Amino acid sequence: MTIRVCLAGATGWAGSALARGIAKCGDLELVAGVSRTHAQRSLGDVLADGHLKCPLYATAEEALAHPCDVFFEYTKPEAAKANVLAALGRGAHVVIGTSGLTDADYAGIAAVAELKQRGVLAVGNFALTVVLLQKFAEMAAKIIPHWEIMDYAHDGKKDAPSGTVRELAARLSQVRPAELTVPLEQTQGLPETRGARLNGSQVHSIRLPGFVISAEIIFGLPDQTLTIRHDAGGSAEPYVDGALLAIRKVSSFTGLKRGLDRVLEL
Repeated sequence: MTIRVCLAGATGWAGSALARGIAKCGDLELVAGVSRTHAQRSLGDVLADGHLKCPLYATAEEALAHPCDVFFEYTKPEAAKANVLAALGRGAHVVIGTSGLTDADYAGIAAVAELKQRGVLAVGNFALTVVLLQKFAEMAAKIIPHWEIMDYAHDGKKDAPSGTVRELAARLSQVRPAELTVPLEQTQGLPETRGARLNGSQVHSIRLPGFVISAEIIFGLPDQTLTIRHDAGGSAEPYVDGALLAIRKVSSFTGLKRGLDRVLEL
């Protein structure tokens, strides 16, 4: 059975790579795309790829007039929640690749997903190396009580921390909060330099030219440290395989799951 996909953000950096990936899959069909810049054009014309024949629309509401099985959200945080709720309202399962949504946003989405009996899979980063970083970090947190998270991205990234790190902190909170030898309120000097407390983890976001997306978690015990790190290059290709997997798996459950490994056997 062919899975019909509507892709919001189809002409973006990651979305265009995913669109080309979908076109190569015999079990997936891209039926519509969302792109405010290129609305009313064919995706194939915009990307100069004859395999992509779907129409582009300015809004998710317009694109969802084409029946789809899975809506893939790859736009911006300010539009993402409304797009997701619109897709759930049309009876589609949803994969969220947009970063910047809050825990409150996800709580609202989860409630609607349960009401509509649809699956929503939110993934901060589709790279398989990130999936492993998150899994290894959960394993380490069960044994080592002290850790801090470093969030690196290019200087133009507005959301902080990244979706990758938000997801990592959320997952670690299910294990336990990171212990602080000196409580934040007892910090001498500027407490802000200790980073932000996010779901029980200290997070430090760095935005500089030269980075794409990197995530690093450092665990510490007396006289020993463990560092687990993911670095992304300039290509969007590492995210395609994971995104295709998410599209195929999102209809296998009801409600909200966060993290690609939630649908993998790890």
